[in-house]
Amino acid sequence: MRSTKEYTLAQPTPDTSTGIPTAVRRNHWNQQILGHARVRPDVIAFKHRGVPYTWGRINQLIEHTAAALDRRGVGHGDRIATLALNHIGHIVAAMAANRLGAIFVPINTRLTTPEIAYILDDADANTVFVDPALLPRITDYAQAAGRAATLSRILVFDSEVPGETGLAEAAIAAAPACPPVLERHAALAAEDPADFIAPDVAEYTTCMIMYTSGTTGRPKGAMLDYMNMVSQANTIIRVNEVRTDDVCFVTAPFFHTASWGNMAGNIAMGATSVIHPLGAFNPVEVLDAYEAEGANFTFNVPQQWQQLCDARDAGRPGGGDWDLALRVICWGAAPASENLLRHMARSFPGTNIVAAFGQTEMSPVTCSLSGPDSLRKIGSIGKPLPTLQTRIVDPAMNDVTPGEVGELVYQGPNLMQGYWRKPEETAKAFTGGWFHSGDLVRADDEGFLYIVDRAKDMIISGGENIYCTEVENVLFDHPAVLEAAVYGRPDERWGEVPIAAVALREGAQLTLDELRTWLDDRLARFKQPKDLVFVDTLPRNASGKVRKVDLRQAQG
Repeated sequence: MRSTKEYTLAQPTPDTSTGIPTAVRRNHWNQQILGHARVRPDVIAFKHRGVPYTWGRINQLIEHTAAALDRRGVGHGDRIATLALNHIGHIVAAMAANRLGAIFVPINTRLTTPEIAYILDDADANTVFVDPALLPRITDYAQAAGRAATLSRILVFDSEVPGETGLAEAAIAAAPACPPVLERHAALAAEDPADFIAPDVAEYTTCMIMYTSGTTGRPKGAMLDYMNMVSQANTIIRVNEVRTDDVCFVTAPFFHTASWGNMAGNIAMGATSVIHPLGAFNPVEVLDAYEAEGANFTFNVPQQWQQLCDARDAGRPGGGDWDLALRVICWGAAPASENLLRHMARSFPGTNIVAAFGQTEMSPVTCSLSGPDSLRKIGSIGKPLPTLQTRIVDPAMNDVTPGEVGELVYQGPNLMQGYWRKPEETAKAFTGGWFHSGDLVRADDEGFLYIVDRAKDMIISGGENIYCTEVENVLFDHPAVLEAAVYGRPDERWGEVPIAAVALREGAQLTLDELRTWLDDRLARFKQPKDLVFVDTLPRNASGKVRKVDLRQAQG
């Protein structure tokens, strides 16, 4: 039975001016999947661990799962969280939620239980899909006082690769009993979805909430709608040069916008997306997979590209080289050095090296650099995409001249709807009618942009965003710490790593190993400082703000 919550109409309603049903005019990824399933049902849509899923099959899995969720009261506007690695079931769960008009909320699998709890509470999620290995983090949360009334369904993925029968058919399995929060579920795929009619979901409906930390240290949920993802698909098709018969590797975690942004273009074009398993990055295994799958496109963060270049230079273990079909190789999410970009050109000759720059709030790509410009304009993030409006402004919202530093601001269809339940943060981000990126840039006389600094005080380490204030707030709780400031230090492997400058309380002592042990239950490992610098007091300006530039300079 349907939930009593407000729904978008299940039956398409006629447009009052034309008489054409609105559903037949929709254009977002669920309609695109349906279209491919009807026109080219036997063409491969996704592959994972060597198992292919055709457009017809993936649509069937989505439909079965959406029908099962619908019967359990999941409806339009509900927030459906996912805490899972990259696999087909994760895609099915997200698309099934969207087919009901529900909003999926991917959660970073590297977060600690308290960090996960904050996101689930803030999103007010009533359903969560989770991998078996990660289930304890959810049950610990669910058993806490007051959570049972909100989180009413915990669905455990049966495996990374849904099978052909039973629970795995719908990519969902029954969770262990944990009354009153966890429900026991029947085999969802055994239920006949024939009577299920998916709601007609409008393009400006929120489809996902991607959490990204802000300068306050608390994550903010960027609300992305279907039109954002349609616009992003157009961007990806242009930037990645996607063709219908392409094989595109998806290596970014599903809790990053980059993964869904890339898949949006692949889905729109009907290209095959190969979902690479998460885990320790093994460059030889990745190159083997590129060869075996005939990959034409792939995206990696700079630290991964460094490993791939080194492996390609060393050659295949046992001798020989890889026979690769790569046409476009893309990097982003962290700065790349000039040496690395030249190394990529040598190790992968004949490919188009593409830089993709953006942020979650822009769903995410806003600027790109490719072709001959990749080496001619080394260090640049490229030019803004023509589908967006951009300006570089001073604090008074006046345009700066080429060569001057200002903040990059945006308008356009890639722009999020706002931050979930944070109207003040949203208003602040849209001061003057433009979205403020927090990136301080300069433009050269040809219009190519260069990042100068990050106004939001963010560190990018191995493609992960680390916000200094969030880390500092945790450090302040340590009994030995009087005050602390976190900043980034260049690192050959990770691009940047967080460093903590700490002033200790009188008589206190602290080692890096002791701090890491204390932080393990409070902060994800990738956010933890990689070094400690002890100071008597932190350097401050006249207004009392810490001068991190002085800390960086003191370290050389």
